[in-house]
Amino acid sequence: MDKTAGKGSLLYLSVICLITTLGGFLFGFDTAIVSGAIEFVKSQFQLSTDMEGWIVSSAVFGCIFGAAFAGPLTDKFGRKPILILAAVFLLISCVWCIFPGSAFWLIVARIIGGLGVGITSMAAPVYISEVSPPAMRGRLVSYYQLSITLGILFSFFANSIILYAAGDKAGVITAQDGGFFQWVFVSEIWRGMFGTETIPAVLFLLTLLTIPESPRWLVRQGRGEKALNVLVRINGQAEAQKEFADINEVIKFESGGFSELFEARFRRPLLIGIMLPVFAHLSGIAAVMYFAPKILIEAGLGVGGAFSAAVTIGVINSLFTFLAIWKIDKIGRRPLLLVGIGGALVSLLAVGLMFNLNISHKFLILVPLLSYIAFFAFSYGPGVWVVISEIFPTRARGRAVGAGALALWITAFIISQTLPRLLAGLGAGNTFLLYAAMTAPAFLFVYKFIPETKGKSLEEIEKHWIDRYNGN
Repeated sequence: MDKTAGKGSLLYLSVICLITTLGGFLFGFDTAIVSGAIEFVKSQFQLSTDMEGWIVSSAVFGCIFGAAFAGPLTDKFGRKPILILAAVFLLISCVWCIFPGSAFWLIVARIIGGLGVGITSMAAPVYISEVSPPAMRGRLVSYYQLSITLGILFSFFANSIILYAAGDKAGVITAQDGGFFQWVFVSEIWRGMFGTETIPAVLFLLTLLTIPESPRWLVRQGRGEKALNVLVRINGQAEAQKEFADINEVIKFESGGFSELFEARFRRPLLIGIMLPVFAHLSGIAAVMYFAPKILIEAGLGVGGAFSAAVTIGVINSLFTFLAIWKIDKIGRRPLLLVGIGGALVSLLAVGLMFNLNISHKFLILVPLLSYIAFFAFSYGPGVWVVISEIFPTRARGRAVGAGALALWITAFIISQTLPRLLAGLGAGNTFLLYAAMTAPAFLFVYKFIPETKGKSLEEIEKHWIDRYNGN
């Protein structure tokens, strides 16, 4: 961003990125709110272990399809319209989750919300990366992950506040008519927990109508004048002209479409874009976030203590994401990932061993569990979205990031769907040792395959892969 841009341009960039990151907030809120509601849903509908897993993982199941279809749609119709479609899905879901009628229809409603989350998980980082100046891109894309962590934190807060307000009558269903509020926030408290998402969903939908389309997508649609206007508004005249020229120059090297990613020169970024999200969720983060109270109850905390500790998890998650945002454009993506993955591995081993040692004060397990959350938030959390949003050629970026998001959500679905069975069959200790074993290869993968991209424009990164293939 050059000096001609001024504070107005910086404010404009900040506002459109903030609006887009509301998708991340809903991502975190939607996928974590179930952690507090599930025990009440399970009690009311007498759920089996498999059905409990489906209620929790249904949103993630929807994310798989949202991410799968979002990539081609954003490359064809643009980033903005598909983000608006995601907001519509999320709004429909959060209203329906208040009045599902049965466990089956609750699953359907959460799948629809998952479609919206899956779309935003792909479209929002791509959009932010395409409007951000190189020097700020890592930080601005990381705001998307921060928004996810804040969504998780606020969902934990919402669950705890609703539970506290309901008191001893929480989830106690009686024939006594106490009115709508009593029904939604006390006797069938899970309805109120799910319903709290309505406000941010409405805000997301309305504010998305005000953002511009991605300038890089506009260039590829032959709408150069409009793209240049957006770039000038964001970067100032001089920097916009340079960036506009770079975008047009790189187009010459693009053979077109998703098939380009299977050419030899782009095989490594495709491998990174798929495997890095997979490794992130093989570490078990979905299990910890979606089943936090359940895991903490296993550690010996009561229901109230487990909900309070879940809030602490959310706070740690947000604080260390702030730390990552502060450092990612200074120390780079690669060092952040290596330090974080190494720390997460050690923490998971400690959680597993402490569960298996059956220590008398099981609440001490919270220490390495929080350490795992901290290291994940410092590395995988923002690192995955930053890296996969910037390593692909622009013509196929939507579909490529969609493939990475699809891989992420398939892995998250498997992890969240299998946790209840793993806890019942292996026990908590061996479950966390399994997650540690699946985390170890990630360190070697990052060390061997992922280059440093801080401070480079998207066009410079694309040229890096082309030059690497040509031996330059």
